[in-house]
Amino acid sequence: MNVAREPRFPALGGSKAVKAGDALKHGVLLLASFLALAPTLFMLSTALKSDEQYAVDKLGLPTAPVLDHFRAVLLDSPFLSWMMNSLILVVGAVGVSIIVSCLAAYAIARMEFKGRQLLLALNTSLMAVPPIVMIVPLFVLYSRIGLISTYQGAILIYAGLITPFSVYLLTTFFRTVPKELFESAHIDGAGDFRILLKIVIPLSAPALVTLVVVNSLYVWNDLLIAIIFLQDDAKRTLMAGISVFQGRYNNQVPLTMAGMVIASAPMLILYISFQKYFIRGLMAGAVK
Repeated sequence: MNVAREPRFPALGGSKAVKAGDALKHGVLLLASFLALAPTLFMLSTALKSDEQYAVDKLGLPTAPVLDHFRAVLLDSPFLSWMMNSLILVVGAVGVSIIVSCLAAYAIARMEFKGRQLLLALNTSLMAVPPIVMIVPLFVLYSRIGLISTYQGAILIYAGLITPFSVYLLTTFFRTVPKELFESAHIDGAGDFRILLKIVIPLSAPALVTLVVVNSLYVWNDLLIAIIFLQDDAKRTLMAGISVFQGRYNNQVPLTMAGMVIASAPMLILYISFQKYFIRGLMAGAVK
């Protein structure tokens, strides 16, 4: 009896179709990457042009790069002061949020108590609340207790806005830590706080780095809270300062682009430095 055998090698047509599909995917990804990077390339190339070069060729690359605009931004404007104010808010808000989120996420993920699922659901629902709906009641409250134009007042608001997402992500990650580690630590006499510090947090470095990067970007780039709650010019943040800077030097596009490059540099360096951990943290809790 003859038995039909499958061909040992795949059809050549199928292989060509797979290669064509891969080429199409790579082409789409390259196009998307170019579209995403085009504004950054325009910003950098414009910042390196003189005013005369920009007037002659707005879209081309600089023929003779100049750094005069960067010197003017750093030396002739309060850019460094604005950046320092933003850095204070970033460090304070992200630090407070990480501490609170670690404690809350550990309690929800690993401690048995009534209402913990309801607490997690309420925390998750807060992620959908837009900050603008809280502006009026917060402003009234801060006016009464004297926290307008104070670092601590703005830090508390930012920490409150970024904590719900942090708790959600850390809860998901903490639940993936093997139960045997907790049982062994309890047998050795370790309490919950010590387990959190000595076991859970070291294992959660990717998730924590992800939160630091994402939350730092949010606080650094925010404009709404900074304008409303930091009205003192001496405490103006970078984004609030840039809005003034653009209005003042609206006709000097290369100078404005140089300011944008300087404003973007700290967060870009932060992301590149922790890119490996950031990608791992985004996958936290995706699989067990």
